Amino acid sequence: MIAWKKLFNSFIFAFTGIIKTFKSEQNFKIHIMISVIVILTAVTLDFSSLRMAVLLIVIGIVLALELMNTAVEKTVDLMTLERHPLAKEAKDAAAGAVLVFSIFAVIIGILLFIEPLLRSIES
Repeated sequence: MIAWKKLFNSFIFAFTGIIKTFKSEQNFKIHIMISVIVILTAVTLDFSSLRMAVLLIVIGIVLALELMNTAVEKTVDLMTLERHPLAKEAKDAAAGAVLVFSIFAVIIGILLFIEPLLRSIES
């Protein structure tokens, strides 16, 4: 049997984490703003369902990685108040994961947008 209250609470906790991250993390705000602009541009360019699906998957991964990066940073900060080389390495690696995928997201975005942009310019 599904524990509905527990399930409902898990969604509340997840949304609370997203909202708190949005309020406290500048990079997450930047990713959200860019995501909105990119999605609106894709809609304007009449993206196919496949292009839109790929775009939304890429955006979702970037935002999820940013949330995980924040979780790693907060956890490391909770574990030690002192500056420690391993704490720095953990935080830098988490930030690096976001950077690596963000670079690939830009490349994927260029590949997704180039044809519709050229088509729109020719029209």
